Amino acid sequence: MADTILLVDDEEGILQALSAILRDEGYRVAEAQGGAQAVKSVTKDPPSAVLLDIWMPDQDGLETLRQIRELAPDVPVIMMSGHGTIETAIKAIKLGAYDYIEKPLSLDKVLLLVQHAIETRRLSEENVRLRATITRRLALIGAGPAMTRLKAEIATAASSHSRVLISGENGTGKEVVARLIHAQSPRAEKPFVDVNCAAIPDTLIESELFGHERGAFTGATAMKRGRFEDADGGTLFLDEVGDMSLVTQAKVLRVLQEQRFTRVGGGKPIEVDVRVISASNKRLTEEIARGAFREDLYYRLNVIPLFVPPLRDRRGDIPELVSHFLHDIAAEQGLKPKAVHPDVLDAFMHYHWPGNVRELRNTVERLLIMVPGPVITPTDIPPFLDGVASPASASPRRAASFRKARTTFEREFITQSLKAHEWNVSKTAEALGLERSHLHRKIKLLAIELRPDASPQSG
Repeated sequence: MADTILLVDDEEGILQALSAILRDEGYRVAEAQGGAQAVKSVTKDPPSAVLLDIWMPDQDGLETLRQIRELAPDVPVIMMSGHGTIETAIKAIKLGAYDYIEKPLSLDKVLLLVQHAIETRRLSEENVRLRATITRRLALIGAGPAMTRLKAEIATAASSHSRVLISGENGTGKEVVARLIHAQSPRAEKPFVDVNCAAIPDTLIESELFGHERGAFTGATAMKRGRFEDADGGTLFLDEVGDMSLVTQAKVLRVLQEQRFTRVGGGKPIEVDVRVISASNKRLTEEIARGAFREDLYYRLNVIPLFVPPLRDRRGDIPELVSHFLHDIAAEQGLKPKAVHPDVLDAFMHYHWPGNVRELRNTVERLLIMVPGPVITPTDIPPFLDGVASPASASPRRAASFRKARTTFEREFITQSLKAHEWNVSKTAEALGLERSHLHRKIKLLAIELRPDASPQSG
């Protein structure tokens, strides 16, 4: 749909001229011949942008601007005046006007201002959406003792500028913890730069961290800034720091000591103010014992140690995680969230999740996309979850098979009963000796589809 521009001016000739040019450019145009009419128009249907005259007989443009900003603060307003002053322009900008243009109007300038105003608004809205997405993804889900303790430790660590070392298995959310520390820190408005030390070859890691000068080595055709330089004023996250070579470790140690470095092939020291947060899935004390990690670097990095527990140690958080992922992924993919059968959650709760939260999220995403019905049932779970049951069960696979058989039997039995009573839920519930609300829940959990021509009494 085309963007709508609201024109507000008491001169009919200006309205007609601006309307014609804006429509030629593909905009929809709404017109108002006074401030009061403009406010009513914005109240009824907020436009994409407003072109507003300052001098009007019924209500001046500045008062109209103030009211529009209260009603629709995101709508950019461009002020127009045939006899304005610098003071008037400054007052308009202070009241929230996007820009100020003098009459006689330059149509090219008007079009350019309108285009820029709409683009600025779109960028602002996109920024809000991105921030909301980032905030949602940075959520640490779980209210158990382990996560409650970790959240408190994050808040404490974030208030300082000290280095943090995060330990934990792959997939537990170490990067999320690092980003949360940065987001809650005094450096939140500065860059967060992440480096996966395990993914960069030893021959390139030094250039990646410190940058290089042109001609420093074969292929260095231009100067390149390093990640330390990019993170100046903010946070540098060294993920899987235990995979860094001893040579690179020594150079990182020196930067931490001196807060300065030189690019590869360069001679000029570059000073930086960087907070380093590192993470590793390895036990660095064991790496030190076998000579694979520098002890002095370890103590430089490990000022504030944080541990992210594996999912198997906080199984009570799994239902909340599943619910969060279902809604988060559904929003990302444009899908409807699905319900989850209790037996599926039971299987999730008793699986050991070697891939931790990342594996759980991937599993939920797969089920959300691949399961056709509105409910994820035990028959839908992946093969690796088949046979998972409560530890109290003497035969887990047999117990899982029993649950599947019970679910299949219940679905077929209820479906046949509904057919026998012409899909009338009330009569079926009475025949089965169930409360109607209970039968409704069963129908939903078992993903039984009622006939489109079902009796109105079925509700």
